[in-house]
Amino acid sequence: MAHSKKVMGTAVSTDGVAAIRAWMRLSDALAAFDRHLRSEFGITGGQLAILRIIAEGEITLVELRNRLAMHPATLGQVVDRIVRLGLLVSSPLDSDRRVRVLTLTEDGLRLLRKAPLAGPVRLRSAADSESSRFLGAAFTEALSAFGLERWTDS
Repeated sequence: MAHSKKVMGTAVSTDGVAAIRAWMRLSDALAAFDRHLRSEFGITGGQLAILRIIAEGEITLVELRNRLAMHPATLGQVVDRIVRLGLLVSSPLDSDRRVRVLTLTEDGLRLLRKAPLAGPVRLRSAADSESSRFLGAAFTEALSAFGLERWTDS
C-alpha cells in the first residue's frame, strides 16, 4: 500500500521517495565503479563491458553493434580508444577487408582477469534469467516513469 504525506501542500508518496533513493544508490554505485575502473585500469565501465563481450569470442564490429544499443559512430570511437590503449586489435576479415574483426590482446586478457565483474554487463552471465527479465522490464518501466523515453536511442 502506498503511503503519502503532505510536503508544502503537495502529496508525496513515501514509496516514491524510497524508489528515488534506490535509484540514486544505483546511480552513485555505477559512478563510483566507473571512477574505480578509471583509476585502477584506465578504462570506463562501458569499455570494460565491451572487452567482456569480445572475450566471449571473436566478433566483428557490425556484430558488436548489433548486440549493443549504441550509435555506430559512438561505438567506433569507443573501440578506437580501446585499440589505442593496446587492449584490443581491430583487423580486416580475410574474406572481406571492409569487415573489422575485434580480438583481445594479451594486455586486454590480463585486465579482464583483474577487473571486477560488476555493472550491467554482469547480467549477460546471470544464471537467473527470471531476475534478468524482471530487471529488463523494471528498467524499461523506469524510463517511462521518469519521462525519459524520448531521450533513448532505441
